[in-house]
Amino acid sequence: MKITKLTTFIVPPRWCFLKIETDEGIAGWGEPVVEGRAQTVAAAVDELSDYLIGRDPRHVQDLWNVMYRAGFYRGGPIMMSAIAGVDQALWDIKGRALGVPVYELLGGPVRDRIRVYSWIGGDRPSETAEQARAAVARGFTAVKMNGTEEMQYIDTHDKVARAVANVAAIRDVVGPDIGIGVDFHGRVHKPMAKVLMRELRDFKLMFIEEPVLSEHLEAIPELAAIGAAPIALGERLYSRWDFKRVLATGGVDIIQPDPSHSGGITETCKIAAMAEAYDVAVALHCPLGPIALAANLQIDAVSYNAFIQEQSLGIHYNTSNDLLDYVVNPQAFAYRDGYVDMPGGPGLGIEVNEDYVRERAAEGHRWRNPVWRHADGSVAEW
Repeated sequence: MKITKLTTFIVPPRWCFLKIETDEGIAGWGEPVVEGRAQTVAAAVDELSDYLIGRDPRHVQDLWNVMYRAGFYRGGPIMMSAIAGVDQALWDIKGRALGVPVYELLGGPVRDRIRVYSWIGGDRPSETAEQARAAVARGFTAVKMNGTEEMQYIDTHDKVARAVANVAAIRDVVGPDIGIGVDFHGRVHKPMAKVLMRELRDFKLMFIEEPVLSEHLEAIPELAAIGAAPIALGERLYSRWDFKRVLATGGVDIIQPDPSHSGGITETCKIAAMAEAYDVAVALHCPLGPIALAANLQIDAVSYNAFIQEQSLGIHYNTSNDLLDYVVNPQAFAYRDGYVDMPGGPGLGIEVNEDYVRERAAEGHRWRNPVWRHADGSVAEW
């Protein structure tokens, strides 16, 4: 079997899909994208095709090493996301060729289903209590929200009070047993992170995500000592070498690699195994499309320390298209009782509606994250 063609599709709302074709008529799909830089990642995939055309797609590990190591300059969001989408598609091909889910090729599942959470509140947290109530009514047992709007190095306590009030309102309406994740989104610098985390200690949070940017790992042990909640981060880290620093520094309880950014299934499985050795949990990052979610679930199936899965159904970014629009078999994502089943079909377990993908790719997108500014005019972290 030989790879004959790679085709990328820029599709709404902000995704990039990849189809890899072979001379035996078996094709695989991946989702190589950096949100806001989809065209750049698609260009990187095109450059990687020079290493892939004519090669056997079943040699996944070797092709991963060729893409990563033969480029001399390596790592970072663009290249690792391009590699990730290719890697997902290669595993999809191999699973389809053998008629089994990818997780069977990775040693078989350790679980039948995994807990999922629903996003509430949008970029600027608002109406979070009612949205949390609605998510619980739909069967979710956990929700996640952005914790704050933009926040300066040292900011006013009214912003802290609003953040705390939002969380308190959610806890009031959902009760004590629903998981609440609060995402600081890297918007908060260490001085205010310390204040916020002290104020949030009483709400029994499931986790606090990105209390500071991953560039500031040295601050994590100090923040962890506050004891507000388990600390999660990792969506802006891209390889096992990035996560090696996180695990060695300590203080992080949950890592959140994104298998559409962190080198695909091959690399993210290695990252999860590293974390297990440090007794650190995994909650894979996935505010993306159906191919990405299907790839995530293959990893969840074989990673003992995976405990919950992000998914984008109804997320605030999905205004023109939603998670299930691009698949023929939406039942592959069987949501019930706050869990999703592991897909049982071959490869990634989903059937992409290629005709619809091509139709929407004709429109495409140029999604960009917003540019926020503080009251003094300086650029704020989004």
